[in-house]
Amino acid sequence: MNWEFIQATADQAKDINDLVNSAYRGEGSKRGWTTEADLLGGQRIDSEGIRHLISKDNSVILVAENEKSGAIDGCVHLEKQEEKCYLGMLTVNPTLQGRGLGAMLLEESEAFAQFWDCGSIYMTVIAQRTELISWYEKHGYVNTGEKKPFPYGDEKFGLPKVDDLQFVILQKKI
Repeated sequence: MNWEFIQATADQAKDINDLVNSAYRGEGSKRGWTTEADLLGGQRIDSEGIRHLISKDNSVILVAENEKSGAIDGCVHLEKQEEKCYLGMLTVNPTLQGRGLGAMLLEESEAFAQFWDCGSIYMTVIAQRTELISWYEKHGYVNTGEKKPFPYGDEKFGLPKVDDLQFVILQKKI
């Protein structure tokens, strides 16, 4: 498969929202290995949240658009925060996971962060997602040892199914 990596526009918000929620939540997300369905219920994000990220200053959502079908098969959110770049919402269609698209999205993200003159790129990952953390470490990201509490009670982050969720911070110098 071939993908074109482009900046998302507000009119793609619904398709991006559908993709992200399909990869992280619900039974359908279990077709891929990035699911959070055993840890969290509810939605991962909504279309309004996607539009907000797209319109925000120093923020972009990159999408991997299938060159044949035009479908959005992957996406990632990037936000410039002074000399660092925050990476979030890295998503690949569950039926396409394991084909290298996630790694390509990481490469595109790192190139974009360099374009922004950022010296590093960082992310938050739920600590219980050890397989995902290992995947990022394989791609050069390092666990900083810093932890952040999970925002229990804020449904926009999902409905927790376990009591001990927290985030770890992973970072890579670029």
